[in-house]
Parts: sequence; C-alpha cells; structure tokens
Amino acid sequence: MVIRETLQTPVTYECDVLVCGGGIAGVSAALAAARQGKSVMLLEKQHILGGLGTAGLITYYLPLCDGYGKQVSFGIAEELLRLSIQMGAEARYPANWLDSDDPAGRTEHDARYETRYNPYIFAVLMEQLLKQESVRILYGTYAVGVSTKGDKIHTVMIENKTGRQAIAVKSVVDATGDCDIAVFAGAPTALFQQGNLLASWYYALDKNGYDLHSLGYADMPENRKTDADRERTKHFERFSGVDGEEISEMMQKAHRLMLDDWLKKREKDATVIPTTISSIPQLRMTRKLVGEYCQDDTEMHQEYADSVGMVSDWRERGPVYEVPFGTMVTKTVKNLVVAGRCTSVTDSMWDIMRVIPCCAVTGEAAGVAAAMTDDMIALDVTALQAKLVKNGVVLHERDL
Repeated sequence: MVIRETLQTPVTYECDVLVCGGGIAGVSAALAAARQGKSVMLLEKQHILGGLGTAGLITYYLPLCDGYGKQVSFGIAEELLRLSIQMGAEARYPANWLDSDDPAGRTEHDARYETRYNPYIFAVLMEQLLKQESVRILYGTYAVGVSTKGDKIHTVMIENKTGRQAIAVKSVVDATGDCDIAVFAGAPTALFQQGNLLASWYYALDKNGYDLHSLGYADMPENRKTDADRERTKHFERFSGVDGEEISEMMQKAHRLMLDDWLKKREKDATVIPTTISSIPQLRMTRKLVGEYCQDDTEMHQEYADSVGMVSDWRERGPVYEVPFGTMVTKTVKNLVVAGRCTSVTDSMWDIMRVIPCCAVTGEAAGVAAAMTDDMIALDVTALQAKLVKNGVVLHERDL
C-alpha cells in the first residue's frame, strides 16, 4: 500500500553553507566555513556533537603522524585534538608532541601523535567553539529530503520537534556519515559490501577506577585478512547501517552484549558498575560517494595536484596519503561536497579514511570549499589550497 502525500513545507531558514551531520567531519566543516565569514547552519540528529567519537564512545583520537616522527595532519585536525584534552586526557597523552620540541622523542612505535579523551567534555567544548564562530546548531534534526534546481541543491527539508521545514542553501556539506544528502540529491553512491560487525563499547566504574570497555570492533578490509581471520568471522552477523529496522535490532543486540559482559565481570568484582553505554549504533562504514576520483590504499606517498591535506594510516607506521579533492565531489550535484567517512574511496581505503583525523582533514577542506562556491566542479582548486595553507594545512608530503 502506498499513501500519496501533498506537502507544503515552509522555508523557515536560509544560509550560505548547510552542514548536515555534527560528527567530527561536520564540526570541522562548520568551523572552517564560518571562519571564511559565511552564515553556517549545522544539523545534528542527536543532542550532542561528535558522532561516534562522543555519543558512540569510540574515544580514540587516532594519529596525526606517520609513526616515524613526522606530523602529517594539521589545521583543524590538530586544533580538535588539542581541544579534546584541554581539560585532561583519559589516556595516551602525547607528551612527546605537546610538551617537547625535540623530534627525537617522536620516533618510537608508541610515541604517535594520538590521545584518549572524555567524550562529554569534548562534545561540550566543540559546541562552545562553534558558538564562538556564530554557527547555528539545530539538534534533534534530521535532513529528510532535498529539492533541486538543475544540478544543484536548492533547499534541504528537515524534521524536528517543530515539524517539517526547509532550509534554502547556497552549498551543502554532507557529513552525515552515510551519504544521506547525496542519496536524496541523486548523486551516485555505493554501500559497504562487507557490512559492520556488532560492537558495544561502554564505560564502567570498578575498584581500579573509571575505564572504557571495548566490546566488538570494526572488521578489517578483505585485502588485509588472513584465512584465519575469514574463518573466525564468517558466521558473525553483519549490519549495513542503512535500514531502520536492522539498526534497531543491532542496538538491542548491543545492549544485550553489554549486559552480559557486565554480569560476567560482576561475578569476579562486585564493585563493577556500568556508567555509560553508546547512545548511537557503532557503525563504521555504511555508504560512500562515487565521486570524481576513487582513492585506494595502495596510493600511499603519491602526490596529487588537487590535494587538500594529508592523513596517515592509524593501523601501522609509515603510510602517508594526500587527499584528492576529487574524492569529495561529484559533477552530478555541483553544490554538494562530502566529508568524513563517506568520501570516494575503495573499501580498503575506507578503513583508513573513516577515523577522526581523516574526518577533520576532509571536513576542513569541505567547509572552506563550500564557503567559496556553489559549484565544486568549477572551483579553482589552487585558490582552495591557498586558503587551506593559510589555515596551517600542509598539502604535500614533500613539504613536511
């Protein structure tokens, strides 16, 4: 059965740059765009910023360095790392990076420029930072559709406690993590074919103090698996992350997994008390853009004329990747730019690009680009690069 609806949706807002999604990529994009002097709105369906890095309790700010003493990610990526531990680190305080100017202390395997932070303090500090830059935040708000004129998004439809409304936009940053805006606008996308394994991270107090308990993990790409890996996980349930009923079932199973783990720990230590569980599904990879360029993890140390920054491989020392702007845009929808875990990459590269520093690097580039133009394909990339360099971003590995 189909219900045919005729809607009259009031256009209640307008802005130069609309950022959809308040994770690390969205926060970075909103900051970058606002600092270019544009009016910026940020939509977030939860009531907390930070996405998986806060509401999802994956509180690891993974490396900004190559593992051999060279920092590769700069700009807002570094600004947010410092912000995350402004009130103190939970673990992995990067003393060799923050408290010393001696590069000799940064070459050891365990001296990477990374940290662990408190999710809630970080979320509030990001909110305060956005407010300082006059970014308008709408919490509890879903983007539910778009209207287009030609090959550009004209308005984005939203729903929240007020009801259904629309926002007139000049440019849009899709930082939803699932490429939702791209799908609404008819841009080409692709699903993560492996699917996501069940995870249920939670915080608990016990006789040793307050700590994070990591149940489940992100599955590794096929090209990194051994036969033993495939055998071990072949019967595991997997979740696409783009189906409402499936996600609801996933969350219920995650809650049960946490409960069972706590009860098991309680048998050995009666003082164990869970304090916080993830309030969002711990999905790492769901849907990505099929953009003007698709990057693979074999392209390490390769220079791109349209590089907008660099990232490292959080899983191992050595690899450095320049990020091509072509992975963030599509000629199908010219005033749309994506950021975060849904850029145009192969599945093997996806596992690298989904983490916090990469989200911040692409977010900053997306925000500056969206502030500059409503036609990403016609954008003068050298002008974009000049603005990023002015912001402290290093574009090419040869410049380190």
